[in-house]
Amino acid sequence: MTPIDKHLLDIADALDVRIDYKPLSPDRDGQYVHARKVIHLRPGMHARHHRSVLAHELAHAVFGDVPSKFGPVNAKQERRAEEWAALQLIDLNEYRYLEHAYGGSPAGIALELGVMTSIVKAYQGLLLRIGDTTYLDAGMGAGQWRHRIEVA
Repeated sequence: MTPIDKHLLDIADALDVRIDYKPLSPDRDGQYVHARKVIHLRPGMHARHHRSVLAHELAHAVFGDVPSKFGPVNAKQERRAEEWAALQLIDLNEYRYLEHAYGGSPAGIALELGVMTSIVKAYQGLLLRIGDTTYLDAGMGAGQWRHRIEVA
């Protein structure tokens, strides 16, 4: 068990959320049931997939998310969960090094970090929105944008 895996389990313990492994529908790897405070995970996922899905589902627990009949609400919950998971799983200094080493490639960075590519993409999206700089028309890779504005 890696330190990040222990960190995720500690979060589950702090939230009093149980983790259960059971077959899920083919289109789902995990599911958080708020009424029962349980995360269901599909058994047999490889480590980086498991870690990414667990962090994502823990985010739903942190925010008390429940499925909605309104698509935009679900989309917002999913984006927020992916971004929260990215913040739990990725260290900024390690990311900086790997972004330079892999030229900003999400797949290479994800493999090195032991997370899914979607987590790295969510992290990259966060980096475009936070900090003391706003990047306009950002593209793939380090340093590729049309214009940057210092805001602090």
